[in-house]
Amino acid sequence: MTATLNFIGKIRTPYERLEDCPNNIQLNGPECRIVLKPEYRNGLTGLESDQSVLLLYWFEGVERSLMLQRGPRCAGSEPTGTFSLRSPHRPNPIAAAVLTVGDVREDGLIVRGLDYLDGTGLLDIKPATRQEIASHMSV
Repeated sequence: MTATLNFIGKIRTPYERLEDCPNNIQLNGPECRIVLKPEYRNGLTGLESDQSVLLLYWFEGVERSLMLQRGPRCAGSEPTGTFSLRSPHRPNPIAAAVLTVGDVREDGLIVRGLDYLDGTGLLDIKPATRQEIASHMSV
């Protein structure tokens, strides 16, 4: 079985270094831009401000073989399984974020609070489900 992923755009954030990134999404964090490649921009048709979306993106430069890790809140404790953490270090470093659209622009979206490096590759945008929205609101 094989898979081919196509980046549909890039995520623009204020974070240039991994050390500057927050450990998780911050709903009231800094403004971030989702910039789509021209051939994908028509796909924004129908999205609106204040709508919740699920963003899927790709973590670059991470360790892909760690199955046990210590999360940021687990200092001094026993390692935890990768699949129980939101860590970027995972076999397939796909990240997911549910965020509210601040504005829909011709070339992409404005959102707040993403937690990764400027220029991160965007894989997909989907309307968020009710369950994802409820989880997003409880963060």
